[in-house]
Amino acid sequence: MKSPAMHPEHFRVNEAWIAFQLNGAPIHTEQDGSFDVICLMDAASCYILGNVFIPVGASEPSEVDATRLLKEGWSHKKQYPTTLFVPRGQFTTGLTVAAERHHISVEAVPESQLTVFVRDAREGFQDHFQAQRGEA
Repeated sequence: MKSPAMHPEHFRVNEAWIAFQLNGAPIHTEQDGSFDVICLMDAASCYILGNVFIPVGASEPSEVDATRLLKEGWSHKKQYPTTLFVPRGQFTTGLTVAAERHHISVEAVPESQLTVFVRDAREGFQDHFQAQRGEA
């Protein structure tokens, strides 16, 4: 049986967070190389709580970066969520370990279930970088 689609209205603020990769293409810097941006978002409000840049090729934030990302999220309401949703097959080590250390249950879901939450953030980010490069 197919699970019901997730939607922001199914959550209370700070009940669940979502970790996801914000960028579709790597962000290139001359000095430090290329990076991916991993974001933490509140599931109810779709508010971005924090982000970390990880080198392209790293599959996820290190445990240190993951801990810093979770602390950024905590700083907004001074509490952690009950659940952290991650795309299935992603963020299986550092972020999971850091979340579980804070008694956050990590639930891997198909990335398609997260689209309703993250689409606007991804589109806004892409539009911003295209404008920065003078693309239409």
